[in-house]
Amino acid sequence: MAHIIVFGNEKGGSGKSTTCMHVATALVRSGARVGVLDLDLRQRSLGRYVENRRAFAQAQGVPLPTPVLADLPKIDRAALPPGDNPFDVALTRAVAELETRADFVVIDCPGSHTRLSQVAHSLADTLVTPLNDSFVDFDLLARIDPASGRITGPSVYSEMVWHARQLRAKAGLRAMDWIVLRNRLGAQEMHNKRKMGAALEKLSKRIGFRVAPGFSERVIFRELFPRGMTLLDLRDIGIENLNISNVAARAEVRELVRSLNLPSVEIAF
Repeated sequence: MAHIIVFGNEKGGSGKSTTCMHVATALVRSGARVGVLDLDLRQRSLGRYVENRRAFAQAQGVPLPTPVLADLPKIDRAALPPGDNPFDVALTRAVAELETRADFVVIDCPGSHTRLSQVAHSLADTLVTPLNDSFVDFDLLARIDPASGRITGPSVYSEMVWHARQLRAKAGLRAMDWIVLRNRLGAQEMHNKRKMGAALEKLSKRIGFRVAPGFSERVIFRELFPRGMTLLDLRDIGIENLNISNVAARAEVRELVRSLNLPSVEIAF
């Protein structure tokens, strides 16, 4: 069976789809067969990213390693048994089809709570939650007392992940590996970074996730999207002399993929 990697964050704006595309591309470049699903049926950021990549590669005549983008099948509600949810059936069928031709299935969830997102979380062997490195977004994971700063309990999202873990355990599936990425890191505000890091480490022991470094805030990520490119593709389009920022960004991608501890992955970039 394919290893399923789900990228989830109900707040949005955390660089989730960009991170998802870089991980999927890194896996393809490492020799793995990778299928991707975009469950944000309205925005389709990941889907458009892959489509932009195909169009650019064709227009430039450049063979870019690209994950296979699949769509959710259309489900006839009338043909379903009573009680079956069409979103559940559509996602299950799409994943099952991809598993026949992929080593990894990478799923990008919308930045909101949906039925599709809920089901996807229960399918995750690896769950990646990119998080803006700010206490503004910390409440995605936990509730905090504003006076004392004390963690008072898990968030609605954390409770959903806990429920997904329960469902996997009942089904006899492998335990989910939940990773929270400190994404869109700024170069300054070291005091805030230390406080954020300490709070995440404390919370990780309480609700069961690992903390990993994500991507720094860089303009190049926004520039690459229209062409469907990633930081791993720059030499393919003739950019041999990478600047210091690009070299550092590639190192962040490499460190991120390593931190996921995925099976049978040899980093080849």
